Amino acid sequence: MTTMTDASVREFKMPDVGEGLTEAEILTWYVKPGDTVTDGQVVCEVETAKAAVELPIPYDGVVRELRFPAGTTVDVGTAIIAVDVAGGAPTVAEPVLAEPAVAEPAAAEAAPAEKETKSAGSGRQPVLVGYGVATSSTKRRPRKGPEVPFQQAPAVVAVQTELNGHAPAPTAPAPGQSRPLAKPPVRKLAKDLGVDLATVIPSGPDGIITREDVHAAVTPTEVPATAPVQAPAQAQAQVIPAAPAASYDSARETRVPVKGVRKATALAMVGSAFTAPHVTEFVTVDVTRTLKLVEELKQDKDLQGLRVNPLLLIAKALLVAIKRHPDINASWDEANQEIVVKHYVNLGIAAATPRGLIVPNIKDAHAKTLPQLAESLGELVATAKEGRTSPAAMQGGTVTITNVGVFGVDTGTPILPPGESAILAVGAIKLQPWVHKGKVKPRQVTTLALSFDHRLVDGELGSKVLADVAAILEQPKKLITWA
Repeated sequence: MTTMTDASVREFKMPDVGEGLTEAEILTWYVKPGDTVTDGQVVCEVETAKAAVELPIPYDGVVRELRFPAGTTVDVGTAIIAVDVAGGAPTVAEPVLAEPAVAEPAAAEAAPAEKETKSAGSGRQPVLVGYGVATSSTKRRPRKGPEVPFQQAPAVVAVQTELNGHAPAPTAPAPGQSRPLAKPPVRKLAKDLGVDLATVIPSGPDGIITREDVHAAVTPTEVPATAPVQAPAQAQAQVIPAAPAASYDSARETRVPVKGVRKATALAMVGSAFTAPHVTEFVTVDVTRTLKLVEELKQDKDLQGLRVNPLLLIAKALLVAIKRHPDINASWDEANQEIVVKHYVNLGIAAATPRGLIVPNIKDAHAKTLPQLAESLGELVATAKEGRTSPAAMQGGTVTITNVGVFGVDTGTPILPPGESAILAVGAIKLQPWVHKGKVKPRQVTTLALSFDHRLVDGELGSKVLADVAAILEQPKKLITWA
Protein backbone atom coordinates (compact mmCIF):
# COMPACT_ATOMS: atom_id res chain seq x y z
CA MET A 1 0.00 0.00 0.00
CA THR A 2 1.43 3.35 -1.04
CA THR A 3 0.29 6.96 -0.80
CA MET A 4 -0.57 9.23 -3.71
CA THR A 5 0.42 12.87 -3.98
CA ASP A 6 -2.42 13.64 -1.57
CA ALA A 7 -1.23 12.07 1.70
CA SER A 8 -4.81 11.20 2.65
CA VAL A 9 -5.33 9.01 -0.44
CA ARG A 10 -4.38 5.35 -0.15
CA GLU A 11 -3.95 2.83 -2.94
CA PHE A 12 -5.08 -0.77 -2.55
CA LYS A 13 -3.02 -3.17 -4.64
CA MET A 14 -4.05 -6.46 -6.18
CA PRO A 15 -3.01 -9.00 -3.54
CA ASP A 16 -1.66 -12.50 -4.11
CA VAL A 17 -4.79 -14.43 -3.14
CA GLY A 18 -3.56 -17.85 -4.21
CA GLU A 19 -0.04 -18.71 -3.11
CA GLY A 20 2.19 -17.36 -5.86
CA LEU A 21 -0.35 -16.37 -8.52
CA THR A 22 0.88 -13.48 -10.63
CA GLU A 23 -2.36 -11.98 -11.94
CA ALA A 24 -6.13 -11.86 -11.53
CA GLU A 25 -9.07 -10.65 -13.61
CA ILE A 26 -11.44 -8.09 -12.12
CA LEU A 27 -14.90 -9.61 -12.54
CA THR A 28 -17.14 -7.09 -10.77
CA TRP A 29 -16.80 -3.80 -8.93
CA TYR A 30 -19.16 -3.41 -5.97
CA VAL A 31 -18.30 0.27 -5.45
CA LYS A 32 -17.88 3.39 -7.57
CA PRO A 33 -16.09 6.72 -7.15
CA GLY A 34 -17.75 8.69 -4.36
CA ASP A 35 -18.93 5.66 -2.38
CA THR A 36 -18.01 5.41 1.28
CA VAL A 37 -16.19 2.21 2.25
CA THR A 38 -15.29 0.71 5.61
CA ASP A 39 -12.49 -1.55 6.77
CA GLY A 40 -13.27 -5.12 5.70
CA GLN A 41 -15.93 -4.16 3.13
CA VAL A 42 -15.82 -6.20 -0.10
CA VAL A 43 -15.14 -3.82 -2.98
CA CYS A 44 -14.70 -6.20 -5.91
CA GLU A 45 -14.61 -9.80 -7.06
CA VAL A 46 -11.60 -11.13 -8.96
CA GLU A 47 -10.89 -14.41 -10.69
CA THR A 48 -7.48 -15.99 -10.36
CA ALA A 49 -6.21 -19.12 -12.03
CA LYS A 50 -7.78 -21.07 -9.17
CA ALA A 51 -11.05 -19.45 -8.11
CA ALA A 52 -13.22 -16.36 -7.84
CA VAL A 53 -12.34 -14.35 -4.73
CA GLU A 54 -13.92 -11.30 -3.11
CA LEU A 55 -11.46 -8.60 -2.02
CA PRO A 56 -12.11 -6.53 1.12
CA ILE A 57 -10.67 -3.02 1.47
CA PRO A 58 -8.33 -2.65 4.50
CA TYR A 59 -9.35 0.87 5.58
CA ASP A 60 -12.18 3.41 5.88
CA GLY A 61 -12.72 6.28 3.48
CA VAL A 62 -14.29 7.49 0.23
CA VAL A 63 -13.51 5.90 -3.13
CA ARG A 64 -11.44 8.36 -5.13
CA GLU A 65 -10.74 6.29 -8.22
CA LEU A 66 -11.14 2.84 -9.81
CA ARG A 67 -7.94 2.15 -11.69
CA PHE A 68 -9.26 -0.59 -14.00
CA PRO A 69 -12.69 -1.51 -15.37
CA ALA A 70 -14.27 -4.92 -14.88
CA GLY A 71 -12.89 -7.45 -17.33
CA THR A 72 -9.29 -6.31 -16.99
CA THR A 73 -6.53 -8.75 -16.02
CA VAL A 74 -4.22 -7.04 -13.52
CA ASP A 75 -0.81 -8.10 -12.22
CA VAL A 76 -0.44 -8.84 -8.52
CA GLY A 77 0.97 -5.75 -6.80
CA THR A 78 -0.71 -3.25 -9.12
CA ALA A 79 -2.90 -0.57 -7.50
CA ILE A 80 -6.54 -1.14 -8.48
CA ILE A 81 -8.44 1.38 -6.33
CA ALA A 82 -7.65 4.66 -4.56
CA VAL A 83 -9.46 5.66 -1.37
CA ASP A 84 -9.42 9.02 0.40
CA VAL A 85 -9.07 7.98 4.04
CA ALA A 86 -9.81 11.54 5.12
CA GLY A 87 -13.27 11.21 3.61
CA GLY A 88 -12.81 13.86 0.92
CA ALA A 89 -14.91 13.99 -2.26
CA PRO A 90 -13.52 12.21 -5.33
CA THR A 91 -11.56 14.33 -7.74
CA VAL A 92 -9.68 13.75 -10.94
CA ALA A 93 -6.68 11.69 -9.96
CA GLU A 94 -3.36 13.50 -9.66
CA PRO A 95 -0.04 12.03 -10.80
CA VAL A 96 1.21 9.19 -8.66
CA LEU A 97 4.71 8.19 -7.71
CA ALA A 98 5.59 4.76 -9.00
CA GLU A 99 8.00 2.81 -6.85
CA PRO A 100 10.95 1.33 -8.78
CA ALA A 101 10.95 -2.43 -9.27
CA VAL A 102 13.35 -4.33 -7.03
CA ALA A 103 15.58 -6.66 -9.03
CA GLU A 104 18.29 -7.17 -6.39
CA PRO A 105 18.33 -6.30 -2.65
CA ALA A 106 21.54 -4.30 -3.11
CA ALA A 107 20.08 -2.46 -6.08
CA ALA A 108 17.08 -1.43 -4.00
CA GLU A 109 19.32 0.17 -1.40
CA ALA A 110 21.36 1.99 -4.01
CA ALA A 111 18.33 3.27 -5.97
CA PRO A 112 18.02 7.07 -6.10
CA ALA A 113 15.25 8.79 -4.15
CA GLU A 114 13.81 10.30 -7.31
CA LYS A 115 10.76 8.37 -8.51
CA GLU A 116 8.97 8.34 -11.81
CA THR A 117 5.86 10.54 -12.09
CA LYS A 118 2.94 9.17 -14.04
CA SER A 119 -0.74 9.76 -14.65
CA ALA A 120 -3.15 7.74 -12.52
CA GLY A 121 -4.40 5.88 -15.56
CA SER A 122 -1.02 4.49 -16.60
CA GLY A 123 -1.53 1.27 -14.69
CA ARG A 124 2.21 0.46 -14.88
CA GLN A 125 2.99 -0.13 -11.24
CA PRO A 126 5.85 -2.29 -9.99
CA VAL A 127 4.56 -5.74 -9.18
CA LEU A 128 6.75 -8.82 -8.77
CA VAL A 129 10.50 -9.14 -9.05
CA GLY A 130 11.40 -9.05 -12.72
CA TYR A 131 7.95 -7.76 -13.75
CA GLY A 132 8.04 -4.17 -12.54
CA VAL A 133 9.03 -0.82 -14.04
CA ALA A 134 12.65 -0.74 -15.13
CA THR A 135 14.96 1.13 -12.71
CA SER A 136 17.49 2.08 -15.37
CA SER A 137 15.50 5.06 -16.59
CA THR A 138 13.28 7.68 -14.99
CA LYS A 139 11.88 8.85 -18.31
CA ARG A 140 8.66 7.53 -19.67
CA ARG A 141 8.92 5.84 -23.04
CA PRO A 142 7.03 7.61 -25.84
CA ARG A 143 3.68 5.99 -26.53
CA LYS A 144 2.40 5.30 -29.98
CA GLY A 145 -1.22 5.91 -30.72
CA PRO A 146 -3.82 7.66 -28.53
CA GLU A 147 -3.56 7.54 -24.74
CA VAL A 148 -6.94 7.21 -23.05
CA PRO A 149 -6.36 6.68 -19.31
CA PHE A 150 -9.09 5.00 -17.29
CA GLN A 151 -9.67 7.19 -14.23
CA GLN A 152 -13.15 6.59 -12.93
CA ALA A 153 -16.41 5.03 -13.96
CA PRO A 154 -18.02 8.19 -15.54
CA ALA A 155 -14.97 8.61 -17.76
CA VAL A 156 -15.50 5.18 -19.29
CA VAL A 157 -18.93 6.17 -20.55
CA ALA A 158 -17.51 9.32 -22.13
CA VAL A 159 -14.65 7.43 -23.74
CA GLN A 160 -16.95 4.77 -25.13
CA THR A 161 -19.26 7.43 -26.56
CA GLU A 162 -16.34 9.10 -28.27
CA LEU A 163 -15.02 5.81 -29.62
CA ASN A 164 -18.36 5.05 -31.24
CA GLY A 165 -17.62 7.99 -33.49
CA HIS A 166 -14.35 8.40 -35.36
CA ALA A 167 -11.63 7.74 -32.81
CA PRO A 168 -8.24 6.84 -34.32
CA ALA A 169 -7.17 3.20 -34.13
CA PRO A 170 -4.10 2.01 -32.28
CA THR A 171 -1.14 1.38 -34.52
CA ALA A 172 1.86 -0.91 -34.25
CA PRO A 173 5.29 0.77 -33.81
CA ALA A 174 6.95 1.48 -37.11
CA PRO A 175 10.47 0.15 -37.82
CA GLY A 176 13.12 2.38 -36.30
CA GLN A 177 10.82 3.66 -33.57
CA SER A 178 11.15 2.92 -29.85
CA ARG A 179 11.09 -0.64 -28.54
CA PRO A 180 7.52 -2.04 -28.31
CA LEU A 181 6.14 -2.07 -24.77
CA ALA A 182 5.51 -5.55 -23.36
CA LYS A 183 6.15 -7.39 -20.12
CA PRO A 184 8.72 -10.21 -19.98
CA PRO A 185 6.14 -13.04 -20.10
CA VAL A 186 4.55 -11.49 -23.18
CA ARG A 187 7.94 -11.08 -24.85
CA LYS A 188 8.70 -14.74 -24.18
CA LEU A 189 5.31 -15.75 -25.59
CA ALA A 190 5.99 -13.72 -28.74
CA LYS A 191 9.41 -15.33 -29.10
CA ASP A 192 7.95 -18.83 -28.68
CA LEU A 193 5.28 -18.13 -31.30
CA GLY A 194 7.68 -16.42 -33.69
CA VAL A 195 5.86 -13.08 -33.54
CA ASP A 196 7.71 -9.79 -34.12
CA LEU A 197 6.45 -7.42 -31.42
CA ALA A 198 7.13 -4.47 -33.73
CA THR A 199 4.25 -5.68 -35.92
CA VAL A 200 1.76 -6.21 -33.08
CA ILE A 201 -1.05 -3.72 -32.44
CA PRO A 202 -1.22 -3.05 -28.67
CA SER A 203 -4.50 -2.96 -26.77
CA GLY A 204 -3.22 -2.64 -23.20
CA PRO A 205 -3.04 0.54 -21.12
CA ASP A 206 -0.57 3.12 -22.48
CA GLY A 207 0.13 1.03 -25.55
CA ILE A 208 1.35 -2.08 -23.73
CA ILE A 209 1.19 -5.28 -25.78
CA THR A 210 -0.83 -8.03 -24.05
CA ARG A 211 -0.88 -11.80 -24.46
CA GLU A 212 -4.13 -11.50 -26.43
CA ASP A 213 -2.45 -9.08 -28.85
CA VAL A 214 0.32 -11.60 -29.51
CA HIS A 215 -2.15 -14.42 -30.12
CA ALA A 216 -4.15 -12.15 -32.43
CA ALA A 217 -0.98 -11.45 -34.41
CA VAL A 218 -0.51 -15.18 -34.98
CA THR A 219 -3.97 -15.56 -36.51
CA PRO A 220 -4.98 -12.06 -37.67
CA THR A 221 -8.59 -11.40 -38.57
CA GLU A 222 -9.48 -9.61 -41.79
CA VAL A 223 -11.20 -6.30 -40.98
CA PRO A 224 -12.89 -4.12 -43.64
CA ALA A 225 -11.18 -0.78 -44.17
CA THR A 226 -14.35 1.05 -43.16
CA ALA A 227 -14.92 -0.96 -39.99
CA PRO A 228 -14.43 0.96 -36.71
CA VAL A 229 -11.53 -0.29 -34.60
CA GLN A 230 -11.58 -0.27 -30.82
CA ALA A 231 -9.10 1.88 -28.96
CA PRO A 232 -7.28 0.43 -25.92
CA ALA A 233 -9.58 1.89 -23.29
CA GLN A 234 -12.68 0.46 -24.93
CA ALA A 235 -11.07 -2.93 -25.32
CA GLN A 236 -10.30 -2.89 -21.61
CA ALA A 237 -13.77 -1.83 -20.60
CA GLN A 238 -15.41 -4.81 -22.22
CA VAL A 239 -15.94 -8.12 -20.44
CA ILE A 240 -15.51 -11.15 -22.69
CA PRO A 241 -18.94 -12.83 -22.91
CA ALA A 242 -19.50 -16.56 -22.65
CA ALA A 243 -19.04 -18.43 -25.91
CA PRO A 244 -22.36 -18.67 -27.79
CA ALA A 245 -23.79 -22.08 -28.59
CA ALA A 246 -22.51 -23.30 -31.94
CA SER A 247 -25.00 -23.50 -34.78
CA TYR A 248 -24.80 -23.96 -38.53
CA ASP A 249 -26.31 -20.50 -39.00
CA SER A 250 -23.59 -18.72 -37.04
CA ALA A 251 -19.92 -18.16 -37.72
CA ARG A 252 -17.95 -21.27 -38.58
CA GLU A 253 -15.59 -20.85 -35.63
CA THR A 254 -15.69 -19.25 -32.19
CA ARG A 255 -12.50 -18.42 -30.32
CA VAL A 256 -12.67 -18.36 -26.52
CA PRO A 257 -9.67 -16.97 -24.59
CA VAL A 258 -8.12 -19.57 -22.29
CA LYS A 259 -7.66 -17.98 -18.88
CA GLY A 260 -8.51 -18.27 -15.22
CA VAL A 261 -9.47 -21.68 -13.87
CA ARG A 262 -9.58 -23.35 -17.29
CA LYS A 263 -6.06 -22.19 -18.15
CA ALA A 264 -4.68 -23.36 -14.82
CA THR A 265 -6.42 -26.73 -15.19
CA ALA A 266 -5.01 -27.22 -18.68
CA LEU A 267 -1.46 -26.50 -17.54
CA ALA A 268 -1.80 -28.73 -14.48
CA MET A 269 -3.23 -31.65 -16.42
CA VAL A 270 -0.53 -31.49 -19.11
CA GLY A 271 2.15 -31.29 -16.42
CA SER A 272 0.67 -34.24 -14.53
CA ALA A 273 0.07 -36.42 -17.59
CA PHE A 274 3.66 -36.06 -18.81
CA THR A 275 5.33 -36.21 -15.40
CA ALA A 276 3.62 -39.00 -13.46
CA PRO A 277 3.41 -42.40 -15.19
CA HIS A 278 -0.30 -43.17 -14.96
CA VAL A 279 -1.83 -46.61 -14.46
CA THR A 280 -5.60 -47.13 -14.34
CA GLU A 281 -7.38 -50.22 -13.01
CA PHE A 282 -11.10 -51.00 -13.12
CA VAL A 283 -13.59 -53.01 -11.11
CA THR A 284 -17.34 -53.44 -11.55
CA VAL A 285 -19.24 -53.87 -8.31
CA ASP A 286 -22.75 -54.49 -6.97
CA VAL A 287 -23.63 -51.51 -4.77
CA THR A 288 -27.23 -52.45 -4.00
CA ARG A 289 -26.57 -52.76 -0.26
CA THR A 290 -24.79 -49.39 -0.21
CA LEU A 291 -27.82 -47.68 -1.77
CA LYS A 292 -30.09 -49.31 0.83
CA LEU A 293 -27.80 -48.04 3.58
CA VAL A 294 -27.94 -44.54 2.11
CA GLU A 295 -31.75 -44.57 2.35
CA GLU A 296 -31.56 -45.76 5.97
CA LEU A 297 -29.01 -43.08 6.90
CA LYS A 298 -31.26 -40.37 5.47
CA GLN A 299 -33.74 -41.27 8.23
CA ASP A 300 -31.08 -41.20 10.97
CA LYS A 301 -31.61 -38.29 13.35
CA ASP A 302 -27.83 -37.80 13.67
CA LEU A 303 -27.67 -37.02 9.94
CA GLN A 304 -30.80 -34.90 9.62
CA GLY A 305 -30.22 -31.83 7.47
CA LEU A 306 -26.92 -33.18 6.10
CA ARG A 307 -26.04 -34.23 2.56
CA VAL A 308 -26.42 -38.04 2.53
CA ASN A 309 -25.85 -39.75 -0.83
CA PRO A 310 -23.79 -42.56 -2.36
CA LEU A 311 -20.76 -40.25 -2.70
CA LEU A 312 -20.63 -39.95 1.09
CA LEU A 313 -20.22 -43.70 1.55
CA ILE A 314 -17.83 -43.94 -1.40
CA ALA A 315 -15.66 -41.29 0.24
CA LYS A 316 -15.78 -43.16 3.53
CA ALA A 317 -14.90 -46.41 1.78
CA LEU A 318 -11.84 -44.81 0.16
CA LEU A 319 -10.72 -43.37 3.51
CA VAL A 320 -10.97 -46.82 5.12
CA ALA A 321 -9.01 -48.37 2.23
CA ILE A 322 -6.28 -45.73 2.66
CA LYS A 323 -6.14 -46.48 6.38
CA ARG A 324 -5.55 -50.15 5.54
CA HIS A 325 -2.94 -49.30 2.89
CA PRO A 326 -1.36 -45.96 3.96
CA ASP A 327 1.48 -46.11 1.41
CA ILE A 328 -0.93 -45.08 -1.35
CA ASN A 329 -1.37 -41.68 0.32
CA ALA A 330 1.96 -40.22 -0.77
CA SER A 331 3.69 -37.82 -3.13
CA TRP A 332 6.88 -37.83 -5.19
CA ASP A 333 9.62 -35.35 -4.25
CA GLU A 334 11.62 -34.98 -7.44
CA ALA A 335 14.17 -32.56 -6.01
CA ASN A 336 15.17 -34.84 -3.13
CA GLN A 337 14.34 -38.12 -4.87
CA GLU A 338 12.10 -39.16 -2.00
CA ILE A 339 8.62 -40.61 -1.55
CA VAL A 340 6.70 -38.56 1.01
CA VAL A 341 4.06 -40.65 2.80
CA LYS A 342 1.27 -38.48 4.22
CA HIS A 343 -0.18 -39.36 7.61
CA TYR A 344 -3.27 -37.30 6.89
CA VAL A 345 -5.82 -37.34 4.06
CA ASN A 346 -6.95 -34.14 2.37
CA LEU A 347 -9.71 -35.66 0.25
CA GLY A 348 -10.25 -33.86 -3.06
CA ILE A 349 -13.68 -33.82 -4.70
CA ALA A 350 -13.69 -32.83 -8.38
CA ALA A 351 -16.44 -30.29 -9.05
CA ALA A 352 -17.63 -28.93 -12.39
CA THR A 353 -18.41 -25.20 -12.17
CA PRO A 354 -19.28 -22.52 -14.76
CA ARG A 355 -15.63 -21.41 -14.60
CA GLY A 356 -14.27 -24.90 -15.21
CA LEU A 357 -13.28 -27.98 -13.25
CA ILE A 358 -11.93 -27.37 -9.76
CA VAL A 359 -10.79 -29.81 -7.07
CA PRO A 360 -11.32 -28.45 -3.55
CA ASN A 361 -10.43 -30.81 -0.76
CA ILE A 362 -11.68 -31.70 2.70
CA LYS A 363 -8.84 -31.11 5.14
CA ASP A 364 -8.03 -34.02 7.49
CA ALA A 365 -10.90 -36.07 6.13
CA HIS A 366 -9.42 -39.18 7.74
CA ALA A 367 -10.25 -37.84 11.20
CA LYS A 368 -13.90 -37.00 10.52
CA THR A 369 -16.91 -38.99 11.65
CA LEU A 370 -19.58 -39.82 9.08
CA PRO A 371 -21.78 -36.83 10.08
CA GLN A 372 -18.74 -34.52 9.96
CA LEU A 373 -17.76 -35.88 6.56
CA ALA A 374 -21.33 -35.35 5.30
CA GLU A 375 -21.29 -31.77 6.56
CA SER A 376 -17.94 -31.06 4.90
CA LEU A 377 -19.09 -32.56 1.60
CA GLY A 378 -22.25 -30.46 1.65
CA GLU A 379 -20.31 -27.26 2.30
CA LEU A 380 -17.74 -28.09 -0.39
CA VAL A 381 -20.37 -28.73 -3.06
CA ALA A 382 -22.47 -25.68 -2.16
CA THR A 383 -19.46 -23.37 -2.15
CA ALA A 384 -18.24 -24.72 -5.50
CA LYS A 385 -21.65 -24.25 -7.15
CA GLU A 386 -21.73 -20.63 -5.96
CA GLY A 387 -18.22 -20.06 -7.35
CA ARG A 388 -16.91 -19.10 -3.90
CA THR A 389 -14.27 -21.80 -3.43
CA SER A 390 -11.15 -20.20 -1.97
CA PRO A 391 -7.65 -20.94 -3.31
CA ALA A 392 -6.71 -22.37 0.10
CA ALA A 393 -9.46 -24.98 -0.25
CA MET A 394 -7.77 -26.27 -3.41
CA GLN A 395 -4.27 -26.55 -1.97
CA GLY A 396 -2.66 -29.57 -0.37
CA GLY A 397 -4.88 -32.39 -1.67
CA THR A 398 -3.54 -35.94 -1.30
CA VAL A 399 -6.11 -38.18 -3.06
CA THR A 400 -9.19 -37.30 -5.10
CA ILE A 401 -12.61 -38.64 -6.09
CA THR A 402 -14.22 -37.67 -9.39
CA ASN A 403 -17.87 -38.67 -9.88
CA VAL A 404 -18.28 -38.98 -13.64
CA GLY A 405 -21.44 -41.00 -13.05
CA VAL A 406 -23.48 -37.83 -12.56
CA PHE A 407 -23.11 -37.28 -16.32
CA GLY A 408 -24.31 -40.80 -17.13
CA VAL A 409 -20.77 -42.00 -17.89
CA ASP A 410 -19.86 -45.58 -17.00
CA THR A 411 -16.19 -45.01 -16.23
CA GLY A 412 -13.04 -43.17 -17.30
CA THR A 413 -9.26 -42.91 -16.92
CA PRO A 414 -8.85 -39.80 -14.76
CA ILE A 415 -5.61 -37.81 -14.69
CA LEU A 416 -4.01 -37.23 -11.31
CA PRO A 417 -4.12 -33.75 -9.82
CA PRO A 418 -0.48 -32.58 -9.60
CA GLY A 419 1.27 -33.81 -6.47
CA GLU A 420 -1.28 -36.54 -5.68
CA SER A 421 -0.79 -40.28 -5.85
CA ALA A 422 -4.27 -41.58 -6.69
CA ILE A 423 -7.66 -40.54 -8.06
CA LEU A 424 -10.84 -42.65 -7.95
CA ALA A 425 -13.43 -42.27 -10.72
CA VAL A 426 -16.98 -43.38 -9.90
CA GLY A 427 -19.22 -44.35 -12.81
CA ALA A 428 -22.97 -44.20 -13.19
CA ILE A 429 -24.96 -46.52 -10.89
CA LYS A 430 -27.39 -48.49 -13.06
CA LEU A 431 -29.83 -51.34 -12.63
CA GLN A 432 -28.23 -54.29 -14.43
CA PRO A 433 -28.58 -58.09 -14.54
CA TRP A 434 -26.19 -59.54 -11.96
CA VAL A 435 -25.52 -62.99 -10.54
CA HIS A 436 -26.59 -62.74 -6.90
CA LYS A 437 -26.72 -65.83 -4.67
CA GLY A 438 -26.55 -68.09 -7.69
CA LYS A 439 -29.36 -66.39 -9.62
CA VAL A 440 -29.44 -63.63 -12.20
CA LYS A 441 -31.22 -60.66 -10.65
CA PRO A 442 -31.50 -56.93 -11.33
CA ARG A 443 -28.94 -55.19 -9.09
CA GLN A 444 -27.53 -51.68 -8.74
CA VAL A 445 -24.10 -51.84 -10.38
CA THR A 446 -21.30 -49.35 -10.98
CA THR A 447 -17.73 -49.35 -12.30
CA LEU A 448 -14.85 -47.85 -10.34
CA ALA A 449 -11.57 -46.74 -11.93
CA LEU A 450 -8.44 -45.98 -9.91
CA SER A 451 -5.58 -44.07 -11.56
CA PHE A 452 -2.30 -43.92 -9.66
CA ASP A 453 1.27 -42.73 -10.02
CA HIS A 454 3.31 -45.84 -10.84
CA ARG A 455 6.46 -44.27 -9.38
CA LEU A 456 4.78 -44.40 -5.98
CA VAL A 457 2.22 -47.15 -6.29
CA ASP A 458 2.90 -50.54 -7.80
CA GLY A 459 0.22 -52.79 -9.24
CA GLU A 460 -0.22 -54.78 -6.05
CA LEU A 461 -0.83 -51.76 -3.83
CA GLY A 462 -3.16 -50.09 -6.34
CA SER A 463 -5.13 -53.30 -6.79
CA LYS A 464 -5.53 -53.82 -3.04
CA VAL A 465 -6.86 -50.31 -2.50
CA LEU A 466 -9.34 -50.57 -5.38
CA ALA A 467 -10.47 -54.03 -4.24
CA ASP A 468 -11.02 -52.75 -0.69
CA VAL A 469 -13.18 -49.87 -1.89
CA ALA A 470 -15.23 -52.29 -4.00
CA ALA A 471 -15.58 -54.76 -1.11
CA ILE A 472 -16.87 -52.04 1.23
CA LEU A 473 -19.42 -50.80 -1.29
CA GLU A 474 -20.62 -54.35 -1.86
CA GLN A 475 -20.72 -55.15 1.87
CA PRO A 476 -21.04 -51.82 3.77
CA LYS A 477 -20.75 -53.63 7.12
CA LYS A 478 -17.01 -53.69 6.46
CA LEU A 479 -17.07 -50.00 7.39
CA ILE A 480 -17.43 -51.32 10.94
CA THR A 481 -15.16 -54.37 10.78
CA TRP A 482 -12.33 -52.60 8.90
CA ALA A 483 -12.56 -49.08 10.36
